[in-house]
Order: sequence, then structure tokens, then C-alpha cells
Amino acid sequence: MRQIVLDTETTGLETRDGHRIIEIGGVELLDRRLTGNNFHEYINPEREVEAGALEVHGISNEFLADKPRFAEVAEAFLDYVDGAELIIHNAPFDLGFLDYEYGMLGMSRPAFSERQPCIDTLELARAERPGQRNNLDALCRAYEVDNATRTLHGALLDAEILADVYLAMTGGQVALGLSMDMDRQDVSALEAAADAVERPPVRVLRASTEELEKHNARLADIREASGACVWLDAEGVQ
Repeated sequence: MRQIVLDTETTGLETRDGHRIIEIGGVELLDRRLTGNNFHEYINPEREVEAGALEVHGISNEFLADKPRFAEVAEAFLDYVDGAELIIHNAPFDLGFLDYEYGMLGMSRPAFSERQPCIDTLELARAERPGQRNNLDALCRAYEVDNATRTLHGALLDAEILADVYLAMTGGQVALGLSMDMDRQDVSALEAAADAVERPPVRVLRASTEELEKHNARLADIREASGACVWLDAEGVQ
């Protein structure tokens, strides 16, 4: 399974205001493993970067002046993501800008967003963590992903961090670090070794009569205070 964790930076928030992509970062996962086959391009947007956007990503007009136009990287980027499942945080934003850029090149049929499947990690996070903050920084804290190097947004850096977050959100590493490529003989040997380990009998500790009396008295207090106690009814204790 090939997946591309994707992020973009832009000159502003809305394509309807003519804002453009200035950076694309992609990180490849193959069978849930980082391959190091990344895609990264800064892009001359042929317009000014808004002051608010500059505060977020720190990418200036001067820095972008000698970078390639989107048209110069468009085919290479399509080749990179071809056939992969995309993983994007707040996918409508990035896909909307990519649709806009390819549309201006006359490459809008089908739209970029319709070319391959996409997982929106923001939607995943909202389902797993309803009512909580689910931006990338919050998810890093929740899933213990190190983002100490992230002082400003950057497409490739954010894609690398999102890859770690996505793997943690969806199960982390496979089989306690065991490679899925291990052949059955190796797995059988590990299982046999585990079965051969002598384990002491399980020690069972039972409650004393005094402890049971205190337990029942506590349940009675709960029933008196609340009018009901399901544990008393379940256990048949009067």
C-alpha cells in the first residue's frame, strides 16, 4: 500500500482571492513505513504573500522570487502522487488549492481532488477526539509525537510530522515492531520460543470476610444516598 502524506503552504487562505501555492511537501509511506522518497518544492506564486500568511510560514516574497512556477513542477508532482492514497490534515484546504492550480493550467478534468483516494486526518481526529482541539500541534501532544523543531509551518516538515501522527492515530507500528515481511517460519520460531518459557502459576487473592463486609456496607451507603445500587441488585446483597 502506497500513501503520500501531503501538505502545502499558500500566499493566503482563499483561492477566490487569487491566492496561490508557494510550497508543496510530500512524504511517502509504503506499507506504513517511511521510505525517504519525499517530494519538496518551493514555488513562485507570481503574486505577493499576505502578511498574515507570512507570519505563519515565514516564506517571503524575496525568497520565492527565483523559484519555479507551478507549471514547471505540475507534471513531476502528478507523477509522484500517481496511484497513491493521499493523507492530508484538513484536506479540503490543500485539495482546493491544488484543484485551483491545475485548473489554471487547463488540467482540471478530472480535478486533482478526484484523481485518487484521500484520508483527512482532521476528520479522523474529530471522530476519535470529539470536542477537543485537533490541530497538528494538539495531535502531537495527544499522540506524543515530537514536534520540537516546528517553530513555523513548513510543508515538508508538517508532512513529516503528520506522517508520525497518522501512524500513531491508526495503530502505530505493526505487530510490536515485527516486520510484516517476516516469513511464517520466523514467526513460528518466535511463537515456539514464547510457549517454551516456564511461567509460575497465577496467584489468586480472594477477599477476606472482613473485606467483603466493608464492601457490602459501602454499597449499602451508595443505595441509601442515591436510591439505587446496581451492584447490590446484581450480587443479590441485601
